Amino acid sequence: MDESSIFRALADPTRRSLYEKLASGASNASTLREGLAISQPAVSQHLKVLRDAGLILEERDGRFVNYEVNPNGLALIAGWLSKYRAYWPKRVDALKDLLKDMDQ
Repeated sequence: MDESSIFRALADPTRRSLYEKLASGASNASTLREGLAISQPAVSQHLKVLRDAGLILEERDGRFVNYEVNPNGLALIAGWLSKYRAYWPKRVDALKDLLKDMDQ
């Protein structure tokens, strides 16, 4: 699992929707499918991509499978973003200074 697989998994709007539903609590594929205009096999395929990217966990309970968000699933992305967190405030400050100079 790497940052690219996480970005690819979340690039699809249907997978983002499933992930967001799971962020509010564990669920099974049938419940997750509610409100989506896709088939049960398509939901399962999307869940597999999210699972393979390490974003969700699955737990079997007899013939049912429950899914939940992996609490460490976004850790790689958080680390990747932290490299750029310091960059933006400096850029915004430089832009503010430039705009002040232009106003004078």
